[in-house]
Amino acid sequence: MNRHEGSCHCGAVRFRVTWDIKELNTCDCSLCVKRNAVMAKVPEAALTVLEGEDMLLLYEWNTQRAKHSFCSACGLYVFHRKRAAPDHFGVNVFCLDKFDMAAIPVRATEGANMTIEDPGARPDFPGPRSFA
Repeated sequence: MNRHEGSCHCGAVRFRVTWDIKELNTCDCSLCVKRNAVMAKVPEAALTVLEGEDMLLLYEWNTQRAKHSFCSACGLYVFHRKRAAPDHFGVNVFCLDKFDMAAIPVRATEGANMTIEDPGARPDFPGPRSFA
């Protein structure tokens, strides 16, 4: 397993990802479009916060299933607990130190249609299904 260390802009939040990153993702949901992040999907156990856990702010919206973490000092998005795979994190690869993303394929994720809870959602999207 490769080890990648990273941080927010000010360095208050430091973390490590122990995972072989073989694919990156973009997303077209309203939040991801505005923050313009490129993310690596990693299992929960692969992400370790080394410093500054107390500096993380949580942002939730719509169904509040995804949990987006930002540094409270510099405001940078570092990672989020994924909505469609809550046992995984999406890590902002621009926060990883000396990470070379040039040789890693980037897949576009259709997040815009997951923004609203939809009982008729595609079966390959394990997101919320009810309007309750």
